[in-house]
Amino acid sequence: MASINYATREINCKLVYYGPGLCGKTTNLQFLHQHLNRGRRGEMVSLATPGERTLYFDFLPVEMAEINGFKVKFGLYTVPGQVLYNATRKLVLRGADGVVFVADSQWDVMQENLDSWQNLQDNLAGYNVHLEDLPYIFQYNKRDLTDIAPVWYMEYLLNARGVPYTEAVALDGRGVFSTLNILCRFVIRDLVHRFETGAF
Repeated sequence: MASINYATREINCKLVYYGPGLCGKTTNLQFLHQHLNRGRRGEMVSLATPGERTLYFDFLPVEMAEINGFKVKFGLYTVPGQVLYNATRKLVLRGADGVVFVADSQWDVMQENLDSWQNLQDNLAGYNVHLEDLPYIFQYNKRDLTDIAPVWYMEYLLNARGVPYTEAVALDGRGVFSTLNILCRFVIRDLVHRFETGAF
C-alpha cells in the first residue's frame, strides 16, 4: 500500500513486474533506466544469478506526477521467475500498489505463463488481496519472435476480466513506456479515489 511522508510531501507507490522466468521483466526495467531522464529516476539495484535471472528484485524509483501537492514516486520491482524462489516473489509482492503481468508470447511457454499467473493470485491471497482490488495490466512481450501465440489467444488464456494490455518487445523498448504509463495512470486514479474517500 502507498506510503505517505507528510514532512517531504511525497507518496511512494510500489509497482511489481510479475511473470515467468526469462519473460522480460528485468529487460523492461533496464530499458526504462537507460532512457528515463536522470532527474526522474534513481539508481537501479539488480541482484542476479550468474545466469542473469533476477534473484531478488530490481528497484527503480521514478518520480512521475503530483496529487494535491504531494509528489508521487513509483518504486519498480521485479520478482524472480523461478519457482524455487517463490518465498521471495511473495515478499516482493507485499504492499504492491499495482502489477504488470509480463507474459512471454512464445507458444512453448504458455503453461509457464498460466502457472505464474495462478502463482500471482495465490501469493496475493496470502495477503488477503484480490486482483480485482488492485490496478494491474498485462504486457504480452517478445512479439518480434516467429513462433508466438496470437494476442486473441493470450487474452483468452489470461485476461478473463478484460483489463488493458500492451504488446511489447522489451529488448528494443517497444511497449515498455506505454506499459508503465498505463499502470501509473491506474494507480494514480486509485490514489485520488482513496484521497477523496478518506482512505488515507
